[in-house]
Amino acid sequence: MEATGTDEVDKLKTKFISAWNNMKYNENKLLPARSGCTIEDHVIAGNVEEFRKDFISRIWLTYREEFPQIEGSALTTDCGWGCTLRTGQMLLAQGLILHFLGRAWTWPDALNIENSDSESWTSNTVKKFTASFEASLSGERELKTPAVSQKETIRRYSDDHEMRNEIYHRKIISWFGDSPLALFGLHQLIEYGKKSGKKAGDWYGPAVVAHILRKAVEEARHPDLQGITIYVAQDCTVYSSDVIDKQCTSMASDNTDDKAVIILIPVRLGGERTNTDYLDFVKGILSLEYCVGIIGGKPKQSYYFAGFQDDSLIYMDPHYCQSFVDVSIKDFPLETFHCPSPKKMSFRKMDPSCTIGFYCRNVQDFKRASEEITKMLKISSKEKYPLFTFVNGHSRDYDFTSTTTNEEDLFSEDEKKRLKRFSTEEFVLL
Repeated sequence: MEATGTDEVDKLKTKFISAWNNMKYNENKLLPARSGCTIEDHVIAGNVEEFRKDFISRIWLTYREEFPQIEGSALTTDCGWGCTLRTGQMLLAQGLILHFLGRAWTWPDALNIENSDSESWTSNTVKKFTASFEASLSGERELKTPAVSQKETIRRYSDDHEMRNEIYHRKIISWFGDSPLALFGLHQLIEYGKKSGKKAGDWYGPAVVAHILRKAVEEARHPDLQGITIYVAQDCTVYSSDVIDKQCTSMASDNTDDKAVIILIPVRLGGERTNTDYLDFVKGILSLEYCVGIIGGKPKQSYYFAGFQDDSLIYMDPHYCQSFVDVSIKDFPLETFHCPSPKKMSFRKMDPSCTIGFYCRNVQDFKRASEEITKMLKISSKEKYPLFTFVNGHSRDYDFTSTTTNEEDLFSEDEKKRLKRFSTEEFVLL
C-alpha cells in the first residue's frame, strides 16, 4: 500500500509539473516581447527569409509530456528538469544534419510553419549577418554532402535527392523520439546517465550531458551511424592522437574512409558569473564553420546557443512543453521539431558552465579545424592560458588515464570521478 501511495504521489507531482510548465511556457508564446523572442536589426545582408529558412531548419527539441513512462519512475514528462538533455540533443542533431545532409541543406517547408512572432522578422531594419550562419549562406564552407558535388548541391536538388534528404531528415528526428527504442531519445540518455549516478528528474549539467551523448553514439548499432563518433575533451584538453584513433578505428590504413567526429569540450567561462572578457572568445567560436553550437544557458535554464548578434547570443529554447509525437508512425508531423523564431540573450546573462561542440567530417578536416581553432584561441584569449587547447599525442603520454569502456560498466572509474566533479561544479535547477 505504501508503494502504491508513493506512485500516486509521483503521478500527481508529474501532472502538477506538467500543468505548471504548460502555463508558464504558453505565457512565453503569448508574450514574445516580454520573453525576448524578438531579434532586432537582424541579419543576412538584407535577406531575412534566408536567415529564417536556415534557423528554422535546425532541429528543435523541447520538453514533452504524455510520452511512455520512463523506466524506474512514474515520469511521463521531462518538464522542469530535462532542458540540458534537450539542448544536448539539439547540438547532436545539428552535427548529424551536417553529417548526412550538409551545411547547405534547408527544410523545404521551413517558411510554411506558423510563426507566433512573425512581426519580429519584418519590423526591424536588417543590417548584418548572424555570424554563425554567414559561412554557409555566403558559400564559403566547402560542401561535402555524400555522393553529391558542390555544384549539384547548390543547384536545386533533383527529385531523387530531395527524397533522400527528406528520408534522412525524418530519420534523424526519429532518433531523438521520446520512446525507449529511440537511439538518442530521452529514455536512452537517462539510461546512460544512470551509470554516472543520475536518474530521471535530476538536473543534468553540460559536461555530464557531453559524456552521455558520447556513450549514446558509441553504443548505437544503426548502420548509418557507424561512420561518426564523439570525443569529449579531458580537462579542457583535446589530445589529437586520441581523436584520430577514434576516427580511424577499424578503418583502412590509408584512412580514406575515416570517421567523422563531433568534439565536445566542457569549459567554464569564469567563476560564479561569466567573465565578460570571454565575449570575443565565444563570438569567435560561434563564427567558425566547424562549430555546431554550445550547450549552455543562464542560471537555472539551459539553452542551445547557435549564433550571436552584437553582444547577444542567439539560441533555441527547450522550455516549451509540447505533446508527445510518435515518430515511429509514417509521415509523423514535423512542425513541432522546428522552432519558428529565434531568441536572443545578453552574453552577460550566460552561465559560465557550458559545452562547446565541433564537427569534423574526416581526419584531414579535424587537422584543419584544430589549426584554425588554435589560431582563434590565441587571438581571442585575453588570459595567459586559453580556455582549452589542442595538443599532439595521446592523453596517456601526459600521465592521464586513457578512457576505457567495457560491456558491464559504460563509464570508467576515471570518468565517474570527472562526472561527479562536474556535477557539483555546474549550475543547478531549483
